Amino acid sequence: MLSKRTIIGLVIGSAIIAIGGYSLLLHIGMITINEDYVVGVGDSMSYTIPAPASTPQHMKIMGDAFDLKLQSPGEGLQIPITAHKKETTIDWVHLIDGETRIQIQNTGESELEITGILIRSSDPVWFTFDLMVITSGMVIIGFSMGFTLRKPKGF
Repeated sequence: MLSKRTIIGLVIGSAIIAIGGYSLLLHIGMITINEDYVVGVGDSMSYTIPAPASTPQHMKIMGDAFDLKLQSPGEGLQIPITAHKKETTIDWVHLIDGETRIQIQNTGESELEITGILIRSSDPVWFTFDLMVITSGMVIIGFSMGFTLRKPKGF
């Protein structure tokens, strides 16, 4: 017969393993980010988008005036520092694996609204983090099973 503490440990450990497994499945492959950001007057914003080849990207910038610089990997879209007014829509495709770097400087007298759909590759740090969560669940189950074998003093 399992003790009450063992059952509680099994339930909690199983829940942690399930959460880590679900998160691991979410972080495999590419991630779609729906960007909706506001840049204040005089502020700047930079993006780094790591993505595999053939991934489409879309960004729309609206505001009074702003400077934009974009560097796509390989021979992809290259925009030197250029002044823009009102609204700009940028669509590009990563030709090779790599990072797109975008710098936006608000030079106008109103806030900039940045919206976009960015597709990026998953960060390996999240894979490691998810494995650590799953391992934590296993450790909790292991400790809770110890309460079934023998009861330590004071319990």
